[in-house]
Amino acid sequence: MNKKFHPLIWFLFIGLSVIGIFLFIVPVHSPDGLKVPIALLANWLSSNIVSFIHWFAYIVFIISAIGSIVMHFVPQSGKVTVFDVLFRTHLFWTIMRVLAVIFATLYLFQIGPEAFTSENTTGLLLNPDGGLVTMLFALFFFAGLLLPLLTDFGLLEFFGSMMVKIMRPIFKIPGRAAIDCLASWVGDGTIGVLLTSRQYEEGNYTAREAAAIATTFSVVSITFCFVIIETVDLGQYFLPFYGTVILTGFILAVIMPRIYPLRNKPDTFFDGSSPEKHREDVPEGFNPFTFGLQNALMKAESNKNLLRVAQGGLKNVLEMWIGITPVIVAFGTIALILAEYTSFFKILGMPFEPILQLLQIPYAGEAAQTMIIGFADMLLPSILGADIESELTRFFIATVSVTQLIYMSEVGGLILGTKLPLKLWDLFVIFLIRTIISIPIVALISHLIF
Repeated sequence: MNKKFHPLIWFLFIGLSVIGIFLFIVPVHSPDGLKVPIALLANWLSSNIVSFIHWFAYIVFIISAIGSIVMHFVPQSGKVTVFDVLFRTHLFWTIMRVLAVIFATLYLFQIGPEAFTSENTTGLLLNPDGGLVTMLFALFFFAGLLLPLLTDFGLLEFFGSMMVKIMRPIFKIPGRAAIDCLASWVGDGTIGVLLTSRQYEEGNYTAREAAAIATTFSVVSITFCFVIIETVDLGQYFLPFYGTVILTGFILAVIMPRIYPLRNKPDTFFDGSSPEKHREDVPEGFNPFTFGLQNALMKAESNKNLLRVAQGGLKNVLEMWIGITPVIVAFGTIALILAEYTSFFKILGMPFEPILQLLQIPYAGEAAQTMIIGFADMLLPSILGADIESELTRFFIATVSVTQLIYMSEVGGLILGTKLPLKLWDLFVIFLIRTIISIPIVALISHLIF
């Protein structure tokens, strides 16, 4: 290396990065099975705040909506303030924030149509006994504060130069995304989306790269996969089930960035600039290890002011609470109402019946109805397919539901709530393409197993 660094900088890089890896990536045993420590912290906090967190979330939604409305009438000054970051948003997202307040009001006060007061719709998100929002508020609190351990002290820079020859040719994404992808697969898809969004906003991923990472690697946690396979009463098949998910996910990760709509995303950074042609090349006089190490230490040195890093973490928490959770509630409620009270997703699934018959999936008609409904919530296909007699079909439904990856009640709503370059139409098309590609792969493996 050309530059000498103070021992404190080495400590910041090695010590804080190791803590970050442990918190976000290393699974540990818990009463609920294997979980990463950040999820355990979120579970602990959510269990202690469950009695009032839905009212806290409601207040946050109201602040988010009112703040956004007010900012539409306040002219923007030359300097971007924290209020601009939190509340100055496009009219569409302001409407989503207002809808979140309306949906939460109807559910929490149990007024209005059953579709909005049901435990199967808005209740899945805002249930006082521990809906999704309870968990997300807790997860966002710890993730916002602690994500800098992964992003701000050189870990991504260190692995980036060494992994680029694997990640770039295979998945069309930067080498630094290896940590991002690992955090998603081992930890949780929401963690991966948050990490990807932050890297995109900081200028480390182009729009095309960020979109590919968020919609390709943000897989649900291993623990939730246990829930899915148990829902269809096939817990004894967890290993072949998860192995099929990994194999199919790998194939999809190779294909998806090379086709529409991900291929059509602009290869430009968040600020509109274009990447340098050789931005990941190792300069002369360095090898991938020494170049990655120098970049890592330079990153750690630039963030040696820990108070400023902590302030940035608190700002991240507020952005997630105010900007992301209302969008999840708005989109999640609409999607769950369509799934629960209309035939919308069943009708969309009808064209899959002849395909499943051709692939010799038993009870093809019943299985076809579950193919699109997963766009609303990942657990719905397994719930609907739980009573199908054929183990092969139940295994097939459960596996496809995980490989589809995009679902509006969590990951999809989360993506739309961030500044990632993905619209609702993009997510549905990606979901549909993933489904179409997954079906024959999972069907073949299902026949081999059963």
